[in-house]
Amino acid sequence: SSGINAEYGQEVKVLRKACGEAHLKTIIATGHLADLENVYKASMVSMMAGSDFIKTSTGKESVNATFPVGLIMTRAIRHYYEQTGFKVGFKPAGGIRTAKDSLQWLVFMKEQLGDEWLQPHLFRMGASSLLGDIERQLHHYCTGRYANSAYDIGM
Repeated sequence: SSGINAEYGQEVKVLRKACGEAHLKTIIATGHLADLENVYKASMVSMMAGSDFIKTSTGKESVNATFPVGLIMTRAIRHYYEQTGFKVGFKPAGGIRTAKDSLQWLVFMKEQLGDEWLQPHLFRMGASSLLGDIERQLHHYCTGRYANSAYDIGM
């Protein structure tokens, strides 16, 4: 059972109402869905029920943000925008560990949804382990060498 049904939509609507003016971010938990069709359905139901942002996962599941899932979710966002004129944000989470990973997601978003979706009100990355690699890359840029430890970076 995919779990994507009227009850799921009703739960999101209740949460939307409880949020008032605050933004509602719905975590789809794509790793728990049986297939990409269910990812699309869950994305659309979430948006139709009032989500301002849809997120791939908590980032802690065994399957997190993948490009196939991202493609399905961003196409759902585009279809929803074309049908309603309402722009919903996207947040891939989990598995984004390096500066290179984050750049790949930025390019992906630009290609799928355009420049506007590169702004923080429409695109965020769940990448709690990314900071260390960005610091490492900045240290290399500034000094010409990679840091040997957190001490080299000045943490």
